[in-house]
Amino acid sequence: MNLMSLLARRAEEKGPVRVGLIGAGKFGSMFLGQVPTTPGLEVSAIADLSVERAKDQCRSVGWDDARIAATDFIQDGKALAARDDVDVVVEATGHPAAGIAHALTAFDNGKHAVMVNVEADVLAGAALNRRARSAGVVCSMAYGDQPALTSEMVDWARATGFRVVCAGKGTKYLPAYHHVTPDDVWTHYGLTPEQASDAGMNPQMFNSFLDGTKSAIEMAAIANACALNVPSKGLQFPPCGVDDLPQVLRPHNEGGILEVSESVEVVSSLERDGRPVFRDLRWGVYVVIEALSDYAAACFAQYGLKTDSSGRYAAMYKPYHLIGMELNISILNAALRGEPTGATREFRGDAVAHAKRDLKPGEMLDGEGGYTVWGKLVPASSSVASNMLPIGLAHGVKLTRAVAKDQPVTEADIEPLKDNEALRLRREHTSYAAG
Repeated sequence: MNLMSLLARRAEEKGPVRVGLIGAGKFGSMFLGQVPTTPGLEVSAIADLSVERAKDQCRSVGWDDARIAATDFIQDGKALAARDDVDVVVEATGHPAAGIAHALTAFDNGKHAVMVNVEADVLAGAALNRRARSAGVVCSMAYGDQPALTSEMVDWARATGFRVVCAGKGTKYLPAYHHVTPDDVWTHYGLTPEQASDAGMNPQMFNSFLDGTKSAIEMAAIANACALNVPSKGLQFPPCGVDDLPQVLRPHNEGGILEVSESVEVVSSLERDGRPVFRDLRWGVYVVIEALSDYAAACFAQYGLKTDSSGRYAAMYKPYHLIGMELNISILNAALRGEPTGATREFRGDAVAHAKRDLKPGEMLDGEGGYTVWGKLVPASSSVASNMLPIGLAHGVKLTRAVAKDQPVTEADIEPLKDNEALRLRREHTSYAAG
């Protein structure tokens, strides 16, 4: 709660916290928009495949010509991660292999890394975190994104002495969304392709939010950071408003839907017939907690918490998240306190590729949010036992065997993966599987 006083002292004694941003897309641009109004924080360099696009993004979020002129714009993310004038590297490309390479370069050069790139974190986060700790730096989830916000709520609940029953986020979900492709994604967002293009919205990226892939990735990240369980058959996406969280998200033997306690789950803002859920949590995050004494349960009632019918389960939630506009919290915690806002500790959950339609030998997989596969959350033990293909490696690989619609793709179904840095870190990450 004293980040601004720490930042003011840092600026006075050592100068501003200096940030290098890799990837000036939507998340990165929302962060950039907050930089001019955060005294003591500067962006030294921005790396993007299109330098001119990155400059245009800066102008669009309110940077003046002097700030743009004082910032280096380059294309090489690894070069940015090695710069002497960068204290914290923000990795916001969304490309798993690139994210891993950039993070490792940052660690090798004594830089903290904030991973907006949840895809890289889920693919190899436990291995990355160990590399960072060995280098004496931080590998952090990105505050403003739902995994970091949920992890914060889990930590709050445990630190105050409650048992965490369930944690996660809300989203807009119907079962048919698993098979949506970039061609028809905008109809589900109420946009025309022209409106989406004018707003700089990438159809494949936004489709990954709709088809369930992003939910699988984010819940895997939360499970791996918070030592939470993963449903054996994947996310259920129950329709649920904020008032019903403690009633729905409690163990099955207590009348809820959870297979086991201390789990992750995503709630839908739509009933299965498409009607809106009353007081939905589409944009927010939550944690369901259990009172471990009669006294604590009585306090729930006395202070107006919505509980289940037993009075022992209650929920806390945050109705919105501001994406990149909140990213400074991660940057400043890393630079000023040497602490992450959430970090992968072990391998409990995985996001693995499932066929969107019947796939034939010879077809090329196109990864997250594409035309061929969607990502499903599975326990790490199941992923390892069946050699399932993580969604983060399901791009640009060729099938050698047919895969039926909604079935998992395994490494036995594809041409051998190329031995590279990302694959080696992935293999190490899987060795940290819990249990």
